[in-house]
Amino acid sequence: MSTPSSSRRDRDPPAGVLTVRIALLVAVIAVMLGAGLTVAPPATPASALLLFVVGFVAGVFGGLVGVGGSTILLPVMYFSLGFSEPVAIGTGLFVVIFTTISGAAGHLVRGSLDRRVAARIALGGLVGVLIGSWLFSFLVDYTGLLALILGLVFLVPSLGMIREGLWPGTRPEPERIGGTRPGHLLFGAGVGVLTGITGLGGGYAIVPGLLYLFGAPVYVTVGTSLASMIPMAVVGGGVKLLEGYVAFGAGLILAAGSIAGARVGAATIGRFQPATLKLVFGLYFFYAALRFIAAFFGIGAP
Repeated sequence: MSTPSSSRRDRDPPAGVLTVRIALLVAVIAVMLGAGLTVAPPATPASALLLFVVGFVAGVFGGLVGVGGSTILLPVMYFSLGFSEPVAIGTGLFVVIFTTISGAAGHLVRGSLDRRVAARIALGGLVGVLIGSWLFSFLVDYTGLLALILGLVFLVPSLGMIREGLWPGTRPEPERIGGTRPGHLLFGAGVGVLTGITGLGGGYAIVPGLLYLFGAPVYVTVGTSLASMIPMAVVGGGVKLLEGYVAFGAGLILAAGSIAGARVGAATIGRFQPATLKLVFGLYFFYAALRFIAAFFGIGAP
């Protein structure tokens, strides 16, 4: 029986095709770096380097875990670089556009992405985010309570992932994502509603949902999550850009780093065992759940 890593090697492109892809990727990154340094140059070269490195780390994490990387971007922008909270949030959402596109493309060329499921979740998510944005005006005074509920709900799957990562069972990995078309659409709509209300990216809900609601294989979960997040990221980041809450120059430099990092994450995920990935997923989502809960009680968390 072929292993996930061996099956991915079977799909590796010819050397010439790979060279062209790398050259195009380097060109895109160079153009974005040049634009970012030209439009609004950072105060110092060290600041520019920090932005690129932070974007790269967020991209690697996104490519490995299936999230946009805002958890890494926001604290550095707010605490270390002095951006205001609204601009840090808006710029983070803007960067997520590029993280999701680059990471999803990296997983697509390796065959670790279910295009049909991603399209269904994305379609449901677009409808849901519009509904959630409308509901936000009615629930604006209760978003703190919603954060507490989300945190408590996400504790359960995060602890399950940690347990399965530390003590993996003998059950083989599933070969494909389960569920039906209506189920995927409804799941995407639910994620979209939460995104519209909370203003957060959908990866925190999509990855656990794919694993535990639809029995998705670990290697396919990440790419499918990133691909399904693209429309919601474009809407969220685009709105923040139009509203003036994006530091455009810094955002382009961060995005250049995240594009490179997401490809690295997508390229290296096959080197990890499913149990190791579940442990990483669990630790990340456990941290995210604690942040939701801490926010309700007014406790600042990095």
